[in-house]
Amino acid sequence: MKTVYQLINYFIAAVWLINGLYCKLLGLVPRHQEIVARILGEEHSRILTAVIGILEIIMAIWIISGTKRKLNVILQMIVITVMNIIEFILAPDLLLWGHYNSLFAFLFIVLIYTNEFLIRQKNMII
Repeated sequence: MKTVYQLINYFIAAVWLINGLYCKLLGLVPRHQEIVARILGEEHSRILTAVIGILEIIMAIWIISGTKRKLNVILQMIVITVMNIIEFILAPDLLLWGHYNSLFAFLFIVLIYTNEFLIRQKNMII
């Protein structure tokens, strides 16, 4: 079971890394900057998108480090929930799957929760 936990953990970290580096920091998915511009304003949207990307990369590194796992998982769930509520209300037309993004976000939160609080703790993985 440790391998399942680790594989899921690497997948979760990869999602944060890809979104942070590829989509935001390198700007290879312009829709992400458009969402930031819609929510936080056009004037500084590029720099704010880059900052968000850096924070997502840091999240990926934190996940892989295994430091303060419970805090990390709770923070991930809060960030994903808040981010998706804001996007659902202010920028649904810019989301990859529109309002269905919320469903994928919810499933991702369930995966994060399950991996940490059910798989890891049930199998007493250190």
